[in-house]
Amino acid sequence: MSFPRIFLTEIAQLCANAMMEERQLTMIVCAGRGAPLAKVVFRHPYRFKQVTETFIANEGMYTGQFIYAGKKAALTVGNVLPLGEMPEGTVVSNVEEKIGDRGTLGRTSGNYITIVGHNPDEGKTRIKLPSGAKKVVHSGSRGMIGIVAGGGRTDKPLLKASRAKHKFAVKRNSWPKTRGVAMNPVDHPHGGGNHQHIGKASTISRYAAQGQKAGLIAARRTGLLRGTQKTKE
Repeated sequence: MSFPRIFLTEIAQLCANAMMEERQLTMIVCAGRGAPLAKVVFRHPYRFKQVTETFIANEGMYTGQFIYAGKKAALTVGNVLPLGEMPEGTVVSNVEEKIGDRGTLGRTSGNYITIVGHNPDEGKTRIKLPSGAKKVVHSGSRGMIGIVAGGGRTDKPLLKASRAKHKFAVKRNSWPKTRGVAMNPVDHPHGGGNHQHIGKASTISRYAAQGQKAGLIAARRTGLLRGTQKTKE
């Protein structure tokens, strides 16, 4: 699901001198994930052997495609390059937050990260995350060119409970969720009463005991924003 595991001492040498040639064998649809996966076999840059890794597939990748990883790789979908070698405005995914962590940013289906600018003097690159926030990472961090496949997955509504059941059956035990006010007082701090109500303030201190932390934990403010707001003309 991420880039090949390469020792930190080998990354600089790999980016400067070598280029790994990889061939994508097959596409995998994982029921528990939103994005499809790509099983890739590539030649090891130092040893005479082949290693198989699982990548997050990007839009436009196909079975049998040759992809390349390294400093001199072409700017095509599926190739893996250091961020410092990509021009501003390049769309990438599965970006490393720290060099060698194999990719932690921009991994959800349909998401992508945009390269905003470079600072060669400090070796830093400014990127725009899917949330819109800006972040500064090392220019040697790797990223895969393209948008994560599976975009638009959430556009179609589930509509009925059975579809939600099958969706979460392959993920985790997070559905269905029972409301705290619908429970008994022995099961939840909001439970009990002749009708469903919390019965006290729903805000709770950050330093409360673990069994008490239910509701709005350490909320700065609650309720709707009321009144008018002055805008600059």
